[in-house]
Parts: sequence; C-alpha cells; structure tokens
Amino acid sequence: MSGKSLFSLIASALLCSALPTWAQKGAPEDKGKQLVDAQCNSCHPLTARIGSGYDAKGWRTVMRMMTNFGVAIQKDDLGPMTQYLIKTFPIKGRPDAALVKGPLKVSMKVWQLPTPGSRPHDPLAAGDGSLWYTGQMNNVLGRVDAKTGKVKEFPLKTKPSGPHGLVEDKDGNIWYTGNNGNLVGKLDPKTGAVTEYNTGPEAKDPHTLIFDQRGILWFTAQNANRIGRLDPKSGEIKLIPLPTPKSRPYGMAVNSKGTVFVVQFGTNSVAAVDPATLQIKEYKLPDPKARPRRIAITSDDMIWYTDYERGFLGRLDPASGKVAEWQSPSGPKSAPYGISAINDIIWYSESEASPNTVVRFDPKTEKFQSWAIPGGGNIVRNTDVTKDGNFVLANSLVNAVTLVRVPK
Repeated sequence: MSGKSLFSLIASALLCSALPTWAQKGAPEDKGKQLVDAQCNSCHPLTARIGSGYDAKGWRTVMRMMTNFGVAIQKDDLGPMTQYLIKTFPIKGRPDAALVKGPLKVSMKVWQLPTPGSRPHDPLAAGDGSLWYTGQMNNVLGRVDAKTGKVKEFPLKTKPSGPHGLVEDKDGNIWYTGNNGNLVGKLDPKTGAVTEYNTGPEAKDPHTLIFDQRGILWFTAQNANRIGRLDPKSGEIKLIPLPTPKSRPYGMAVNSKGTVFVVQFGTNSVAAVDPATLQIKEYKLPDPKARPRRIAITSDDMIWYTDYERGFLGRLDPASGKVAEWQSPSGPKSAPYGISAINDIIWYSESEASPNTVVRFDPKTEKFQSWAIPGGGNIVRNTDVTKDGNFVLANSLVNAVTLVRVPK
C-alpha cells in the first residue's frame, strides 16, 4: 500500500470511528450525507463503529482535526458535511456525571491550546514544572509554561507521525510514539531537534511508552499485538509478541522491581514482562467483558486499572492474582480512562460522563469523590502527575490541558 493510500485510509478511519451504530436508516439524502458516505464507506460501512456522537461544537472540532491531518476536503464541502453530522449523529446515551461530595477541595486551571483541532492526546508533567502534550492531529509536541501560560509548539519530522504517548528522560529530552509513523521519537526542547527510531512494519501503531529504572524505554504497539523495548544508548529495538491474539496492549507502568505491566484493551487481561528474560505472564480478569485501558501502580506494587467497557475501577494483586473492583460513580457507561496514583490515592477521569469528571478514590476507606471538569473536559485519554503531586489532564476534544491542584 502506498503512503498516500495509507494516509487516506487512516484519515477516513478517524472520521468513521466517531460515527455511532445507532445512526441507521432514514437520514436525509442531501449533499452532506453523500460526501460523508464517500469519505467513510471506502474503509468500512458508515455505521460500523460504536460511539455516542457529538454536539455541534464537537463535530466542528472533529472536522478541524481531519483537515489538520491533511484530509483533502474541499472548502465548499466542509459546511454540508459538518451540518449533516451535527444533525444525524447528536450526543446520545452518555450518562449524567455523578458528582460525589467529599472533604477535599481542589482547583482546576485550564489552558486552551493555540491550534484548534490539534487533539492533545497525552499529557506530561516535566521535571522543570512545564506541562507537555502530544498534538496528535497537528504533528507537534506542545509545551505549556504553567507560570506564564505561554504555549510553544514543536513541529515533528515525519508527517503525519501522529504523536501519541509522551515521557521525559533524565536529561530532560521528551520522547513520544509516532502512532501513524511507525516510530519512536526524541525531542530536545533546547534546540527543537528531533531524533526518530523506526519501529518497523511489525510494530505498527506504537502507542504508550515508559522508562524503567535502568533507562530502558518500553512501548506498546497496540495493533501489532507486541510490546517494544528500546535501548536509547544503542538504538536497538526488540519486539515481544503477546500470547493472546488481538489483545491490544495499551497503557503501561513499571513496578518497584522493574517489571513492566501492560493492560490489554482487546481482552480481559493484564500482562507482566520480566525485563531480564522478556517472558510474559498474563493475569486474566474475572469478568470476560472487562476491557482495561489505562494503568497505575501504587507503592505496594498493586496494579490499578480503568475498565473502560464496564465502568469499573479495578485492583490486581500480582502476587496472588486476586482482583477487586468498584463501580465508577457515574455508572457502567461512564468509560473510565486516564488514571494515575498520587501518594497512593487513585485519580482518574470518566470520559463518557457528561460533563467529564475527575474522580478520586481512597483505597484505605474505599470512598470516592468527584468533580466536573471545566468546559466539559472531553476527552481525557491519559493523565500524569507533577513532581509536587498535582494531576495533569489532556482534553482532546476541547483542545486544552488541565491542571488539577491537589491540597497537600
């Protein structure tokens, strides 16, 4: 497949993935419908993807993402397409946010990002106090100065690389996965220089990445069903296939012993990688419908995960294999997503609750508290923690980065 054909396929898949299955027959046969059908049905039927729709502002953002990404939509076609999508695929089925009261008072600061439709995917709290994000649809990494509010964007080499995951090394370099470019990249913030490491055709869809205690970089390749290991000193990449087919390795974290844990979004499973032998052990979650998406580890090496499909927060004890679960406050359709541990307290976001929420869970008391994210929050795909213990979110659909200040 040529690069151009692959580019078109990715772009049309992006739009199609937003279209809900409940949009069925009877839509008006207007120009907008014809244009949308032509864009999407080339890769799969229009209604083949599950989603809950968008409001008018959301659909305009989605279309802006498409044009940012380089999809060739004629100027005169953009309006009819957008109006058709607004009319035919409104928000449906999202639960009202359940805001649980509690003793903690937090404050939230939101920074709007300079390029509309950039789709900030992952956030990063850097050691110097700055906040970073991957501008997935604009092929940039962005830096927010949390003191001044100034935002600077750094263009990347390969277009479209689709920057996705984000992590900082001990020297202050910013590493990212090129989701669409089959690469791992390194940005020097001082010079803007970018170094790319080609992950090869067997590691398509490089996704999330993390450093272990020895400075080795690990990454997931979701659609390749592999976990990658990159040695920054030599540039050598090793790929480790997962035992379960189509397991979709997704979020990852490293425990105190250097073991790499990965949640598998395509099945009810958590995988552990031995860094010395590269052997993989899988832990099956009790409910076959569980779909863990992101992961955090507390100081006792307990594994915490968000079950996106069922609306649960879960805890896995790797020593015993025992699993405990708690229904997320906004219910089974709340789609818990990005998660972090702050001083052994669990923080995460509900990505389908309306508005999106920040949720706090205390493992000792097993009590929740939650807050609405200003501006609706849509959609928090990943989170991070500042060195002084605040919670960082990237809000993809509303093109923002949010800092949740946690009382000390």
